[in-house]
Amino acid sequence: MTGNYHQLTLAEVRPGMVLSDVLLDVQGHVLLPQGTVLTEAMLALMPRHGIAMLPILKEEVSPEVAQATLQHHEARIDHLFRKNDADSDSDWATALLRRFVSDFRLGLPETPEHE
Repeated sequence: MTGNYHQLTLAEVRPGMVLSDVLLDVQGHVLLPQGTVLTEAMLALMPRHGIAMLPILKEEVSPEVAQATLQHHEARIDHLFRKNDADSDSDWATALLRRFVSDFRLGLPETPEHE
C-alpha cells in the first residue's frame, strides 16, 4: 500500500477519487485494481460486496494552493472574531474559543492544557 493514502468510509468517497491499493472483497478476491478511478456505479455496488471502507489516494496540493487555503481560513477566523481583540486577556472564553477554532481550521495538532 502506498503511504500517500487515507481510509475513508463509503459515505465519504466521491466519484472521481482514486484507489491507492487493490480492493479485495471479504473472500480475498480482487474487485478493483490499484489506481482505479471510482465511478458512481462502482460505489453503488460496494455494500453488496461488504465494503465499508476504501483506501483512497490523497490528492497532491501545490504550495500555492495550500498557502491560499491557509490565508482564506485565517481571514475567515479574523472575520468571525472581529469584535474580539486577540491580544486582550479580558475575554478569556472568547480567546480560548478562537484558539480552538484556529487550531482546528489550520490543522494544528491538539495540545493538552495540563499534563
